[in-house]
Amino acid sequence: MSRPSPFHSEQAPSDASDNRNGRQSVLDRLDSSLFTAPIRMISFWMAVALPFLHVPLLLRGLTDPSQTITFLGLLVVNMVALLIGHPYNTT
Repeated sequence: MSRPSPFHSEQAPSDASDNRNGRQSVLDRLDSSLFTAPIRMISFWMAVALPFLHVPLLLRGLTDPSQTITFLGLLVVNMVALLIGHPYNTT
């Protein structure tokens, strides 16, 4: 006889008071996807487009402190957009 694999995923027991026939979880997923899908899409495409704004700054050089701050700010916004937009359109 073989034992079940320790890596086999198991379902956690659900609480009957919170989840009647699975309706509540479906509604929760639907509501969250209505808000998160557009945000992920916008973040994904921002992460694609923002590096094109870095190029002119780097070509001119970061000699002025305001240019350096602008570059670093764009870099931070790009990293945040990458993190938020990473799961966009995954199946």
